[in-house]
Amino acid sequence: MISLIKKFFLHSKDLNSEKSSFKKLKKKKSILLIFSAIENYSESSEIRYVGGCIRKILNNENVDDIDFAVNLKPNECIEVLKKNNIKYYETGVDHGTLTAIIENDKFEITSLRKDLITDGRHAKVSFSRDWYVDASRRDFTINSIYSDIDGNLYDPFNGKKDLKIGKIEFIGDIEKRIIEDYLRILRYVRFFLNYSKLEHSEKVKKIIKQNINGISNISSERLLDEFKKIISSSGFLKLFKDPFSEEIIKLIFPQFKNIEIFKKLNDFAKKKLNDIDYILLISLMIIDNSDNVNYFLFKFNLSKIEKKRILFLKKFYDKKINKNTFSEKNLWKILYYNGKQSLQDLLYFEIFKSKKVNNKLINLIDFFKDKEVPVFPIKAQNLMEKYHISEGKLLGIKLKKIEEKWINNDFKVSDKEVVQVLEN
Repeated sequence: MISLIKKFFLHSKDLNSEKSSFKKLKKKKSILLIFSAIENYSESSEIRYVGGCIRKILNNENVDDIDFAVNLKPNECIEVLKKNNIKYYETGVDHGTLTAIIENDKFEITSLRKDLITDGRHAKVSFSRDWYVDASRRDFTINSIYSDIDGNLYDPFNGKKDLKIGKIEFIGDIEKRIIEDYLRILRYVRFFLNYSKLEHSEKVKKIIKQNINGISNISSERLLDEFKKIISSSGFLKLFKDPFSEEIIKLIFPQFKNIEIFKKLNDFAKKKLNDIDYILLISLMIIDNSDNVNYFLFKFNLSKIEKKRILFLKKFYDKKINKNTFSEKNLWKILYYNGKQSLQDLLYFEIFKSKKVNNKLINLIDFFKDKEVPVFPIKAQNLMEKYHISEGKLLGIKLKKIEEKWINNDFKVSDKEVVQVLEN
């Protein structure tokens, strides 16, 4: 009897949390505008929340992005947005997806659709007005839940129940779902790590392994984007307690040679894991004494800034590390020559590599947190005007020597020292 009462109150608490979340969303002007615009288009037009935001509300997680499904065709949706002066861009209009922009909010709006032809990467689609047809082409039951603005669910495959019991269930034929888009192998791993309370089905494991080579059909951008979601999620460290998921990640990303570093993180690193951006975490997995970094950067298309961060760390650790490497004086030099991001990356990289908590490095992170990159106070023009030095190669050499003295003297240099350099 007591257990029944507990279950009742827990269920009531869950329902209250859900209702509260939907009410909170309903108060946002941007969301009200989207719902109003679509529903006023015609007597039959309809819009619903779908996918991740519903899953997160039901699981009492923070909702950080909102997607909508509409029973309008893309051209009709564009007409609605224009009519209501809502800015948008065509994210993937061939597949029915637009991104609406209202003030600082962005919403993906996708037309109901049916996949006609798939090749493991992309699909040719036809647009539909049937919510069940749209739900049927989705990957997992926990992603095929829809809701109106008040939180009334449309859940044709019992995704809410599966979410509650921690079951990651493919919709329909497992192999067919995977062959439609091989990225679903990685998505399965992500959802398993974050939501599963059960063991892997032997059938799912077998089908995934049989189709793992299909991953080669997926672009490096999509693969890395999906892994970014895994490594940034709260379930990431569960990867190393789940041999099957770990095996799949290693098969897909053989460049992550040091991935097992996350099995033995020190307490500080564990605490900071979710605060560290994925580029630094990837650096920890790929930097070694081989050309692995170059191979990774060749295969995966990163931005110039991201490449620069990884290559800085690679170059740094290619050199011999000694007792002065992480001295405050040397770190000031790194800050000056490489910038604040590089210094921060270096300190966190070293901390994450260490098996024990390194309080000295932690203190250095705090020390440099509010420090700015020093600015060399002397310009070529200053030397030309004050010391009557002619423009040319010699001026550049002298200026460089003064800068070196300034750096080595804790970013200070006197007029006397400047004169000494100029006279030598």
